[in-house]
Amino acid sequence: MRSSFCVLLLFCALATSAVPQQNPGMPPPRRPGDASPPATDPDATRDRLAHDMEKKAAKERVAALKSDTDRLLKLSVELKQYVDKSDENVLSLDVIRRADEIEKLAKSVKDKMKGPN
Repeated sequence: MRSSFCVLLLFCALATSAVPQQNPGMPPPRRPGDASPPATDPDATRDRLAHDMEKKAAKERVAALKSDTDRLLKLSVELKQYVDKSDENVLSLDVIRRADEIEKLAKSVKDKMKGPN
């Protein structure tokens, strides 16, 4: 009886030592393949959110650049048409307005290409 009790006690001791102990206050250990930082780290969460916001802003900036350059091309074609219709003595007010609009839009495109600085 005593030997069976010792065997049972030894078995229980081995079984509990084989199971890894987890501290309930600590997050689970990270595996090498984990890409995202643990959710409990506020610095990592803030950095990840900032990175996501920067990526979103860059995508929006590229979309705005595409839209602005399309508009710039359209205005340039219109300006060319107005200039072709006018003669050497008459410059239309529309030509001047289009040129001003092109200038403002070109400056805006240039500033967007530089990015946020």
